[in-house]
Amino acid sequence: MTKIGIIIGSTRPGRLGPQIAGWVHDAAARRSDAEFAVIDLAEFRLPLFDQAVPPAMGGTGGPEAQAWARTVDAFDGFVFVTPEYNNQLPAALKNAIDFVCAGWADKAAGIVSYGGAGGTGSAAQLRQLCGLLGLADVPGQVSLHLATDFADFAVFAPSRSRARALDALLDHVVAWASALQPVRSARTASVA
Repeated sequence: MTKIGIIIGSTRPGRLGPQIAGWVHDAAARRSDAEFAVIDLAEFRLPLFDQAVPPAMGGTGGPEAQAWARTVDAFDGFVFVTPEYNNQLPAALKNAIDFVCAGWADKAAGIVSYGGAGGTGSAAQLRQLCGLLGLADVPGQVSLHLATDFADFAVFAPSRSRARALDALLDHVVAWASALQPVRSARTASVA
């Protein structure tokens, strides 16, 4: 069965990502076409990327990086739950992405972004990274605004329209991850 990871893209104290990832997971759990799991970057305790040999050239990093790479390898697609800091992708998410190279290729990705302007700057940067890594980012995204989708800017309270947008995003991620399965299998067979 297709496996989709829901990645919490922030590691800072007080982050809103776990609330949003829980909402994504609750919606995903009602589906029968894929398995979903929340992946919390904070649990991996990745150091700042400083490898002498990058993953694209065979570098593997320390035990934290190896555990992270194995986790990425285990999934067919991802939903990135990403905040926006200063109109940018959070450093923790960019750092985690840099620790893996081939593990992202030929998989699907959806984006749920949040922030003062809906996290659109972060989502745009993430789409650019997806293209560079061979991740097929699905059209559309779920943009959550701190002023309208959170009570007192702290408690997540999405509208029905956001739930419909999330369902459409999950439809695309699962369909694309499934459609890319033969590509992933052929790549794996050619390496073996």
